[in-house]
Amino acid sequence: MSPEERFQELVYAFARDPNVTPPEGSRGFGSHALRIHGKIFAMVVRGHLVVKLPRSRVDSLVDSGDGIRFDANKGKPMKEWLRLDPASSLEWEALAQEAMAFVEPP
Repeated sequence: MSPEERFQELVYAFARDPNVTPPEGSRGFGSHALRIHGKIFAMVVRGHLVVKLPRSRVDSLVDSGDGIRFDANKGKPMKEWLRLDPASSLEWEALAQEAMAFVEPP
C-alpha cells in the first residue's frame, strides 16, 4: 500500500470526529493535512507521514530511528515535526492520535 493510500485510511478513521477537517483540494503546505480546530496535526509530504508532536517525543523517535525531524524545504528541521521513516513499525493511526492530542486546544 502506498503512503498516500495509508494516509487516506487515516482520513477515513478521523472523519468521524466533527472537529477534524480532512485535506482540502488546495495546493501548498498543508494541502494534504488533517486538522483539528484548524491546526495541522498529520499530513503526507513527498510520500512520508509527517506529524506534530512534543519536541521531547520527536527527539525520542529520532533517537530510536523511527524518523527524522521534518524540514519544509527551508533548510532548518522543525523541532516539533517528525517525518516518519517508511520502515518504522509504528502504527500511523496511533501516531496521528498522539499528534492530534498534542495539537488540540484544552
